[in-house]
Amino acid sequence: MQIYHRFIRQLVRNYLIGSGIAVLGVGSLFIFSSLQESWDVYWRLALVLVVSLVIMLATELFVFNKHLLPIRRLLSESEDAIPLERLRGVYLHTHRLPILSVKRIFGPHLLGLSVPGIVVTFVCVKRAWIDIPAYYIGLAAVGALLVASLHALIEYFLTAQAIQPLLAHIHGLAERRYGAELSLDGRVLVSIQTKFQLSAFLIGTFPLGLFALAGQIRLHKLSGENNAEYWQWAALILVMGIGFSSLGAWLLSLNIQKPIRNLYEKMGAVKEGNFGARANDYYSDEFSKLVSGFNHMLDGLKTREKQNAQLLQSYFTTLAAALDARDAYTAGHSERVAYYSVQIGKLALMSEPELDTLHKTALLHDIGKIGVRDAVLLKEGKLTNEEFSLIKEHPVLGEKILRQIEPAEAMSELLPGVRSHHEQYNGKGYPDGLAGEQIPYSGRIIAIADAFDAMTSDRPYRRGMSVELALGILEEGSGSQWDPGLARLFVSWMRQTQDEVAATAETLSDRAAARLENNREYSENNR
Repeated sequence: MQIYHRFIRQLVRNYLIGSGIAVLGVGSLFIFSSLQESWDVYWRLALVLVVSLVIMLATELFVFNKHLLPIRRLLSESEDAIPLERLRGVYLHTHRLPILSVKRIFGPHLLGLSVPGIVVTFVCVKRAWIDIPAYYIGLAAVGALLVASLHALIEYFLTAQAIQPLLAHIHGLAERRYGAELSLDGRVLVSIQTKFQLSAFLIGTFPLGLFALAGQIRLHKLSGENNAEYWQWAALILVMGIGFSSLGAWLLSLNIQKPIRNLYEKMGAVKEGNFGARANDYYSDEFSKLVSGFNHMLDGLKTREKQNAQLLQSYFTTLAAALDARDAYTAGHSERVAYYSVQIGKLALMSEPELDTLHKTALLHDIGKIGVRDAVLLKEGKLTNEEFSLIKEHPVLGEKILRQIEPAEAMSELLPGVRSHHEQYNGKGYPDGLAGEQIPYSGRIIAIADAFDAMTSDRPYRRGMSVELALGILEEGSGSQWDPGLARLFVSWMRQTQDEVAATAETLSDRAAARLENNREYSENNR
């Protein structure tokens, strides 16, 4: 309810500002500067004004409370108990508050002030308690309408500013509770044209109307010798009109500049590649259409970005599949290593972007083996020292291959993990002999996943060892060959979810084997 109380305080401040300027400022000045009566008459008119203000405030407070009731009820309830449709309804109602403020000014505000004032003044004139011409009451009624118009204009624009934090709060409730995006979807409650025309009309006609009414009263009292006094008074009225025109123009421009500035800032964010920078749809005029169009465009860009990401992911998977296709016994190795690596990354609390990079790196960790000839790569017996030296070159060769891919920044984050996945925690690995935390984080993760899959996979010259035996070897080599913290996370996770992991690994292997078989059939059919 804290935001509701801040909102109420802001509305009360706005009301006092509008009332102070329109009713007590312009209205009182109009009455007491136009008339030239005795102090007794002034005091009686002031009493009439006070009584009218009390009646006006009572009726207006009733309507004001009714307008705010849906918002107050919403914010007083638990977030979990509020249905989405209710949030949508209150969101729309909040957008209507500036319009409702105008209706309130021309309803209980105007009638609550002018009707009692006219009646009481008429009675006072009839009983000779106030000595003024009766037609002054009619002029006062027209003047009250002008003053109410001034107040309504000020109240509309100040309320439009005051509801922004409240709209943001309701929008946040819907997003947190339902993942829904509240919006008017281009619906226009008050058009810019209407706001411009009515504001410009009032700004132009208010001082003239006020001047005409007051001039009628003053000219009735003045003779030719008092022209100097008349023009001094007229100058005061004109200055008031100019001041009001300036205030109205400022409020109008502020109301237009804010959504434009909002869109401009969001466009700057999109330019930097942030496609999640949706513009705030807190407007009820044509800016709602503009913001809705901008956000729809952004959704299109996000969809295209997602498609590009999927295409890139497919590209990585295809490269990994091309490598695995060289050896039927290792088919699916890259995808299984990627799967294990991502699980370790999740256990290590890596962020989503980091996990995505890790997955791509693990898919391509052995890409350098494309440059190793089959006689060495597919040899079933023990490798000679020279042959093993050729195998040990594949991390560096993989890095060189990826460096050739454009744009370079698309692969730059993958290079450390590809180069370092055969480094050992004790510094006895290759190609650089890095030790401990000198080894890139992704390289330490992939080293564990790669070793586990190698140990548990079948080869032509041996059967894959059991999962438990492989986990025991990882535990034994923890702190020497592999990062102790990461190895411990992986071993613990494997022992808890062994059956589920085995099923996933088998699925990846079957998918890779099927893909390899399809490639072979395609090759045979197209010889």
